Amino acid sequence: MYTPAHFAASPAAVASLLNSAGAANLVTMGPGGLQATLLPFVHDPAVGEHGALQAHMARNNTQWSSPVTGEALMIVQGADAYISPSWYASKAEHGRVVPTWNYSTAHVYGELVIHDDAEWLGQHVRRLSNQHEAGMAKPWSVDEAPQRFIAGQLRAIVGVELVISRVEAKTKLSQNRTPQDVEGVIAGLRAAGDPASAAAVERARTS
Repeated sequence: MYTPAHFAASPAAVASLLNSAGAANLVTMGPGGLQATLLPFVHDPAVGEHGALQAHMARNNTQWSSPVTGEALMIVQGADAYISPSWYASKAEHGRVVPTWNYSTAHVYGELVIHDDAEWLGQHVRRLSNQHEAGMAKPWSVDEAPQRFIAGQLRAIVGVELVISRVEAKTKLSQNRTPQDVEGVIAGLRAAGDPASAAAVERARTS
């Protein structure tokens, strides 16, 4: 990944991205060429030396059963947004400004491990649903559904775990702009109804 020094993600930023992103694209190379699937995942830092991204896919999806050539890749995406040059204070000063795009992303590489057993899958789907239900007014639990029904649902999926070998991450969040321009970006994003991207720029400014 092309990453200028001022856009390099800190370890804290990488951890935040892996723990807060809801889904990622799993990309693998196999006998039939490239395959990709968008998967909701959970990050488990306790697996292996660098942690793992744990997900699942439909059993009928051939990506999990295709031999993988080399490393597998999961592309994790944080908040992203169009940045208008009209938000920059420097536009009024000299006019030498152009649009850009702000984003945070991590390319997570590693070995793909397949889990085709009900115990691993049961634990995984509980952790995944608990993570996303935590902010609900009335959080739903897997155990609220009939056990026989859940067992049938688990038979229809396969667990996929990317055991991380390395991470390349980038946070392009206006770090190359003046403090006045950054203030304008934050205000512009808020006015555009994108508080998540505004908050990302604020975090980058103070990190």
